[in-house]
Amino acid sequence: MLFVCVCLCVCVFYARSPDVGYTPPSSPPLRTRNDRNVFSRLTSNQSQGSALDKSDDSDSSLSEVFRGVITPTGGLKGGRTAPLQCVAMAEGHTKPVLCLDATDKLLFTGSKDRTCKMWNLVTGQEIVTLRGHPNNVVSVKYCSNSSLVFTVSTSYIKVWDIRDSAKCVRTFTSSGQVVSGDACAGTTTRTITTAQGEYQINQIALNPSGSVLYAAAGNTVRTWDLNRMQATRKLTGHIGSVMCLTVGYSGGGKDQVITGSKDHYVKIFDIAEGAQGNIGPAHNFEPPHYDGIECLAVHGDILFSGSRDNGIKKWDLGQQELIQQIPNAHKDWVCALAFVPGRPMLLSACRAGMLKVWNVDNFTPIGEIKGHDSPINAICTNSKQIFTASSSPVPSTLSVCLSYAFPSRCGASYLQ
Repeated sequence: MLFVCVCLCVCVFYARSPDVGYTPPSSPPLRTRNDRNVFSRLTSNQSQGSALDKSDDSDSSLSEVFRGVITPTGGLKGGRTAPLQCVAMAEGHTKPVLCLDATDKLLFTGSKDRTCKMWNLVTGQEIVTLRGHPNNVVSVKYCSNSSLVFTVSTSYIKVWDIRDSAKCVRTFTSSGQVVSGDACAGTTTRTITTAQGEYQINQIALNPSGSVLYAAAGNTVRTWDLNRMQATRKLTGHIGSVMCLTVGYSGGGKDQVITGSKDHYVKIFDIAEGAQGNIGPAHNFEPPHYDGIECLAVHGDILFSGSRDNGIKKWDLGQQELIQQIPNAHKDWVCALAFVPGRPMLLSACRAGMLKVWNVDNFTPIGEIKGHDSPINAICTNSKQIFTASSSPVPSTLSVCLSYAFPSRCGASYLQ
């Protein structure tokens, strides 16, 4: 098993050979910026040149806002045989990064600094900062079909239209209310408590068509029909807070929603189009974890779940049974799971900052690295890159994302 030391930040990984895809610019200077005309900047040809606790954090104010930038780390020049290599790092947030989402051209990062940043992965520059959140931004999702960005803070989901100068066009609440415009407008100080009848939203997910938004709030999952911008139903059955969820299609065109909770259980829900009211689980996976579930990842009919018990379980969704489990996959909470783009490999990250690579088929280790000196809070991928978010500080700022590359030779030779 091979090791490599890397920089500390939120990470991005390349799953193809290093000469494919994004080339970071050569450290352009930070400069003041204007957040208007977001969509035109996005499409124009620009020149190249313990965070796991997502609760309240001390506030800070900035007298001047700078545009973040992604810069190379030089990780590819040495250790080409390492399972993962850091090649770039983005800086711009002022507090730990908690959540991520990405396409092949865009990266979205949410932070304890109460902002969400949108980055252009082609030019390596920040495009815009989405502000006005009442507290930490703990989850973010982008819908390419509608050009809408969804950001979560406390009991609110803000809906941003990035075609219109990054305007907040709706606000959803955990109780199912829909407010036209920005219900958090005018928020200048950090809000610690939630309103009566509302709950902290821990994570959101879109169904594959982008027509329904699911939000884990308290011990339920609230759903919104995005075509009508209306709350429709709740998924019930957990007795602890739902910490994570993922959505795919099941037979008959139904949404298949898989949830993980502090009650140690993973549950699956089959949601028919137009269903209303409260919906219970179609299946409870047994045996449960020994502690709360922190993350889920689906690969075809295979589900992986990661827990605070330091273990990872592999489930067969078709047979609805446990296939394999590694009780001590990490030495600390398993905080994030993701699949390497285009390869039968699973990535797992933990609260101790370790990042491990596994063979999906036989669930054997391929390699591991010390990715961060702080908890790795999230992982996401696009077709050729892997991104991880952490709390690790670097001089003068906290990085938003790191990037790593799989050497082109990475494969069976690392399965020993």
